[in-house]
Amino acid sequence: MGYVADRWHKTRPGPDEPECGQHKGMVASASHGRGKRWQARYDDPNGKEVTSLWATKVEAEREITKQEGAKQSGSWLDPKAGKVTVERFALDTWLPAQSIIGRSETEYLGVLRRYLFPEWGHREIRSIKPSEAGAWQKLLTTKYKLKGTYPHRVARYVRGVFRLAVIDRVIPVSPFEKIPAPAVDESTVQPPDIAEVRQLMEAAYHDRWRTMIEVTALTGLRSGEVRGLRLARVDFLRRTMLVDQQLVYEKKKGMYFDELKTGAGLRTLPLNRRVVNLLAAYVERHPVPRDGLGAGLIFTMPAGRLIGESTFDYALKSTCKRAGVKARHWHELRHHYASVLIAGGENPKVVQRRLGHKDVMTTLRTYSHLFAEAEEKTRDVLDAAWADPAESGAGTEFSAASGRVPESRGRSGAVSQLRA
Repeated sequence: MGYVADRWHKTRPGPDEPECGQHKGMVASASHGRGKRWQARYDDPNGKEVTSLWATKVEAEREITKQEGAKQSGSWLDPKAGKVTVERFALDTWLPAQSIIGRSETEYLGVLRRYLFPEWGHREIRSIKPSEAGAWQKLLTTKYKLKGTYPHRVARYVRGVFRLAVIDRVIPVSPFEKIPAPAVDESTVQPPDIAEVRQLMEAAYHDRWRTMIEVTALTGLRSGEVRGLRLARVDFLRRTMLVDQQLVYEKKKGMYFDELKTGAGLRTLPLNRRVVNLLAAYVERHPVPRDGLGAGLIFTMPAGRLIGESTFDYALKSTCKRAGVKARHWHELRHHYASVLIAGGENPKVVQRRLGHKDVMTTLRTYSHLFAEAEEKTRDVLDAAWADPAESGAGTEFSAASGRVPESRGRSGAVSQLRA
């Protein structure tokens, strides 16, 4: 239990020491008249003594009662912990606590240094108010001119700093607690359809790019994943592909193979017969290198050199120009893969796993309009199944045995393309 100490007077004065001139019956200490008189003392939950100074004895006793009650309820906070600056807590506590790979740590650190530290880095973390938190989020678009999904991502990192401060009992509540996060302003993805993908394949100026376009469209691999695809990761017998690494570039380090950003990215993809045959034929035409940096990779440049992302992007842009279609990014072929799965009736959770998204909300947010089209297909199926033959005619009958829906009523454009 805590207690209150009188700083201005000695608790065990000597027999010959003079009485305090201001307080009868007491002996002045060396601190008499300097600073606040009453000191509240108590042990924190770990047994370490905590002290604070107060002007009156009643205030000191009230502080002890408050802190002892907080210890009993489990809500105790170290009064001095909140004095740490935002920058020190973010760098020394929050960043090391993130389960991320080196490249992600570089990204997180860049966000903190560009958008958080210039505004609040020198401030005590306990001093940030909710009104300031809301104003800071607005600065992301007004001062820093961030667009698309980036304001939401930056705010997510910074809100995480304060959330951890609450969990670590550095502050009682986050200033962002009742401040809505920036809206995710994502543009609707419009992936190429199968006809356009075939145009790109025909226009590709090298067998390497033609095959990589088709493989990406049939697997949804990210750029680094397809460039870092090893032959050993493809099981031609079981028709599966293990996605467990990617080829990345980092300033001062160059290109190297790295693990995937999240555990969800680690996945085993089921392959259709078309892509299995495609890969087998390509490897027969272009045997994989046995040594060097490109050893074991299915796709490499001449002499087994690694394929850089800029080279990869240039190849697709040149192919788009040759095909007479609008410029595309490799990621849009990944979107194509997702759109085919959705059009075919795959549920969001399956699509999430195939793409390696961290959570299903990312999938729903990115492809919500495509799922809406799939819902419309469901309505068409039900309409066709329950159509009155007398009103609809024989051409709209639904066969329960075959599950076949008439082309004119029950198939969306995407599904019709799949049959092509």
